Amino acid sequence: MIFKPDEIIAFVSSIVTLEPGDVIATGSPPGAGFATGEYLKIGDAVELAMEGLGRQRNVIVTEGEANA
Repeated sequence: MIFKPDEIIAFVSSIVTLEPGDVIATGSPPGAGFATGEYLKIGDAVELAMEGLGRQRNVIVTEGEANA
């Protein structure tokens, strides 16, 4: 990560009021898949889970599908 989590939280909370359960999505820098040559493509799914919190699943779609 380029910025430490506490720096990200401090920055975001200087702009908006954070509430319990808020998620700060930081993404990843351009070229993150360059080393392996593996990139996300249409139809791929990214899932994460946290014990006691739940599960989130995001499917990669085209820009047109995202705006529909």
